[in-house]
Amino acid sequence: MTGLMIAAPASGSGKTVVTLGLLRAFKRSGIAVSPAKAGPDFIDPAFHAAASGKLCCNLDPWAMRPGLLGALAEELQRENLVVVEAMMGLFDGAADGSGSAADLAQLLDLSVLLVLDCAKTSHSIAAVVSGFAGFRPGVRIAGILLNKVGSDRHEHMLRQALQPLGIPVVGVIKTDPALVLPERHLGLVQAGEHVALDAFIERAADAVTAGVDLEALRHLANGAKPALASAKPLPPLGQRIAVAHDVAFAFAYPHLLRGWQTQGAEIRFFSPFADEAPDDTADAIFLPGGYPELHAERLAAAEGFRQSLTAAAARCVPIYGECGGYMVLGEGLVDAQGTRHRMAGLLPLVTSFEMRKRHLGYRKLRSLAGDILTGSFRGHEFHYSSAIYEGEADRLFDAHDALDQSLGTCGLRRGSVFGSYMHLIDRVEA
Repeated sequence: MTGLMIAAPASGSGKTVVTLGLLRAFKRSGIAVSPAKAGPDFIDPAFHAAASGKLCCNLDPWAMRPGLLGALAEELQRENLVVVEAMMGLFDGAADGSGSAADLAQLLDLSVLLVLDCAKTSHSIAAVVSGFAGFRPGVRIAGILLNKVGSDRHEHMLRQALQPLGIPVVGVIKTDPALVLPERHLGLVQAGEHVALDAFIERAADAVTAGVDLEALRHLANGAKPALASAKPLPPLGQRIAVAHDVAFAFAYPHLLRGWQTQGAEIRFFSPFADEAPDDTADAIFLPGGYPELHAERLAAAEGFRQSLTAAAARCVPIYGECGGYMVLGEGLVDAQGTRHRMAGLLPLVTSFEMRKRHLGYRKLRSLAGDILTGSFRGHEFHYSSAIYEGEADRLFDAHDALDQSLGTCGLRRGSVFGSYMHLIDRVEA
């Protein structure tokens, strides 16, 4: 696999904008490229897909079995070049320090392009690069991209400081206030909501084309994926699965849906935001995460959607909700202004976004509902809402964090309806 990881010392260094610019610039030049995102992020992959025209998958070294990573990497390597955007800082991972982008780069033998935010530094940049380059044997910092450079003089100082390290500077991008993506509480505003997204990506590609030696970058992207035995992804919920997909339900992992399809399941999308009902021939319904807290009034008015869920539950159709989907399966959702909105009412649950509290981290999960969800899993939790009421119902998971500290039980199950705040990523082999 010819692959390149776009990484940085910390979040906020500009690696997402750089990645978008690179993907579009390579596409412009006719180079076949596949995008991927390290870690559990839902939002960046949609931007990658917009920039490259190809579906972006997640590669999660903490939550995914090596066999699943190997299978996904094998799919990616069919293209000429794989571009993987790292998460956070290069060596940042789970609470126990494992599962970093560096781990992924080492596992898949990816060259690393280190993106440096130079806005408030000059000669000290050499100390940062020296530390990152020598921190872990086996992680190859193959090139440097200087981002947010203020002037030609600033660039000269940076290059002069870095020259003794012998790591090539393959690109320089000058400071441009227009190259900033808007954010909200879970990260970037979703790609589908970004006004003039393609124009933004084109501007990023212009900056990359002007400031980066793309041919030199391609030569740095040498890697050969080690032999990793393939592993099957999570089993499908059913053979014909109705999946909610719109501005309120946008957080479904591509590898999960594609994995269901490769195992013979049929996926049919519908929009609760548009008051659409799931296909009445579906033998399972999946409500993924998203932003129901921002669209609670609209969802509360979606009477057709809500009635269809009630009817499906009465037929004992499995209905599974993750995070935002879990919130919608409850009785009510309190928005940021303190107004309570009626939800599906299939689980004894009320959630609130009024008093925001961040819940974030990897999770080890053991199913307590073996007849409907079997085995142990690894997943991720990231939300600012809280459950302010959980009534009588079976619990879905026994949960531990990445440090193996018990978080007690979580999630609810009533009949064929079940869900939790957790996003499942992969299963754990027995």
